[in-house]
Amino acid sequence: MSFLSRLGSWFRSGQAEPAAAAEALRVSAADVASGDVKRGDGVWESFTGSGSYTGPPSESTALAVSAVYACVNLIAGAIASLPMHIYRRDENGDLARDINSPLWWILNEEFTGRWPASAGWSFGVGSRLLHGDAFKEILRSPNGNIRGLVPLLPSRVEPISTPDGARLVYRVQPDPTIQSPDQESLKVRILDQDDMLHVPGFGFNGLRSLSPLKNALRESGRLASNAQLFSSRFLQNAARPEIALTTKDNLTQEQFDRLQNEFIPQHTGPENAGRPMVLEGGLEVKTLSMPMEDMQLIETRRFQVEEIARIYGVPPFMIGHTDKTTSWGSGIGAMGAGFVRFTLRDHLNAYENEINRKFFKTSRLVAKFDTSELERADLKTLLESFRIALGRAGEQPIMTVREVRKRLDLSRTPDGELAPNPGAQPVNPASEPPDPDPPNPDPIDPPKEPAQ
Repeated sequence: MSFLSRLGSWFRSGQAEPAAAAEALRVSAADVASGDVKRGDGVWESFTGSGSYTGPPSESTALAVSAVYACVNLIAGAIASLPMHIYRRDENGDLARDINSPLWWILNEEFTGRWPASAGWSFGVGSRLLHGDAFKEILRSPNGNIRGLVPLLPSRVEPISTPDGARLVYRVQPDPTIQSPDQESLKVRILDQDDMLHVPGFGFNGLRSLSPLKNALRESGRLASNAQLFSSRFLQNAARPEIALTTKDNLTQEQFDRLQNEFIPQHTGPENAGRPMVLEGGLEVKTLSMPMEDMQLIETRRFQVEEIARIYGVPPFMIGHTDKTTSWGSGIGAMGAGFVRFTLRDHLNAYENEINRKFFKTSRLVAKFDTSELERADLKTLLESFRIALGRAGEQPIMTVREVRKRLDLSRTPDGELAPNPGAQPVNPASEPPDPDPPNPDPIDPPKEPAQ
């Protein structure tokens, strides 16, 4: 370690090691000349502090960047708002909604008494977007029926392959948010893969997926965070360029301490802007400035917004970055359809696939997200499309009024429902097949609180 680095460590710690103190007193003026102090070395950091990070961003530092927060919040919030329905496949392969499935309540209203479904979905999607994998423990009754879901922090879960490599088991660390004298709650648990919803992301290798924090956001997130930190520090210093104090003489430990403990606090921060300096002992002020246009800080921060939006597949305009236009088309319907098709579909498909294979293990039942609300066009365009479906100008209809009202979440019409089009015969509601309500051969326990 160089002398300057050791000296910087000495000043930062506030403890003067005897050897370092003796060396500091013996060095020549050339060894500690102010011109030798460079940005980032020990002496520089002892006076200016060090706030940037050099490793992969953590969850907290990544979410402190507005573009990362906006992307994660947008995707997680959109998926949490989507209803998930249970469908039953008939002998012809057609799907009909199973309106009596107790799973609907778990997936749409309440994972457990502690976890509302919306919060559980948002937590899981956020875990996948930041750490690469989402984990939810499946709570089962003694007969194997599903009674709830518990989202788990990815850091608490370790997937382990069985010796034959055919299946996974999961080592789950205790929940740090539960404070209980019960020793069982403090033990590490091993769960079979049938009791764990594991939704992997890109780069899944059979155990874990690639973490966006450690890969895609490693450099772009770090650069965005450092640019944000620099802007904050620059403004905290009243937008004043950095300065250096120079002298031809050696400084004693007492002089160093005075500069560090008195001068720096009195001349940094916006509250000290314009405060006059009183220098002594031959100290001179040298300004270290770099024009902001040369650093292109604003352009850098704008580019990082686009870079982070690109990582998450979110068009920049959807997180408030309006410098660029979109090629998805204009109108709410076009943008919503593009968002579902190009951004959400990968996440939705991953969740549907994992839920179907862990919940049902059969092709007769399937869970699917309903994205119609996000893809719905503006009211005028929507009504025009339904008008065509009902048979405009004598065309062959493909929907009935009852079906249209159902798509609009309207109540059923009374007897004497309107015909699909004026030229067709009136439809008797009694003659229409009733809404599908087949018996449920797969009883599932109603949701209840897990045993404590």
